[in-house]
Amino acid sequence: MTDNDADSSSSGNRKPSATIYDIARELGLSPSTVSRALTKPGRVSEKTATRIHKVAADLGYRSNPMARALPTGRTRMLGLVVSDLTNPVFFRLVRGAEQACHELGYTLVFAESQESAEAEHGTLDRLLPAVDGVILAAARLADEDISRIAGIKDVVLINRRIGDMAAIVPDIESGIAQAVSHLADLGHRAIAYVGGPARSWMSRTRGDLIFTHAVAHGMTYAEIGPNDPTREGGERALRRVRASGATAILTYNDIMAIGLMRAYQRDGAALPDEVSVIGFDDIFGADFATPALSTVRSPLDEIGAEAVRLLVHGLDGRDATPPVELATELVVRESTARPPA
Repeated sequence: MTDNDADSSSSGNRKPSATIYDIARELGLSPSTVSRALTKPGRVSEKTATRIHKVAADLGYRSNPMARALPTGRTRMLGLVVSDLTNPVFFRLVRGAEQACHELGYTLVFAESQESAEAEHGTLDRLLPAVDGVILAAARLADEDISRIAGIKDVVLINRRIGDMAAIVPDIESGIAQAVSHLADLGHRAIAYVGGPARSWMSRTRGDLIFTHAVAHGMTYAEIGPNDPTREGGERALRRVRASGATAILTYNDIMAIGLMRAYQRDGAALPDEVSVIGFDDIFGADFATPALSTVRSPLDEIGAEAVRLLVHGLDGRDATPPVELATELVVRESTARPPA
């Protein structure tokens, strides 16, 4: 037997995939009833739906989203594009989005832009034909590029605002107000903000709010950036942070804060005796740092879930009004203390 014959024999012995017609025949039901039970929960009785799902599982039925899209134009797949998949800030956000997709009967497809607007362009060009809508988390694209995409597919933004486009943006002012007040109460009079990427809407917004609250407390303010939103980005900011004379530092995210603290410690500084540091987001592991990192916590799971719900509401033609802004809060740990005398 040749190799080709072996392949042909193997292929010929493979059991064909079950269809809704097989399930209907097994139960004596119409294919349309089976289809409704599998694709539109609640459209058939619970007893009938249970029987259909059991037989579907027994027969090894798997839905084909592309085939389902032919008559409806919907794949029931949603895209989620994040700026850096290795950044722990996205772990909980993706988990929250995935859980909401499961509840709503959608499949989540996610990709990263690697902090590059050009890479984000390419990723979206490949992703858009396969999904019903897309969620952009910390997008690096220009406003006009995102508006163009919104003209093709439904879009929900996370941590960014563009006109009246659907967006989930946590109430960062509440957490920033708490952070600056905390530092002022400790006696700090000079603070600095180590910003993130130049294209980051959220980095600019955080910097503006920190400046406003610092001035209100009679504090001097310095902004250092733009910087890569990585541990290395935080480490590289050390010289400029020291030159600013600030005794308290807020960073664009927790990863940068941890990098900055490591750089201080390698430089011989004792933290928080010499300088206080506060991060953003409260990622997994923020409390494992030495000292444990004080941070402005964002409700990342809820942000991911609400973005999915908002996108699905828009796809269903329902009111796509976003929920009440999700609050942020300061979590005080060990990385803040009174300034040196």
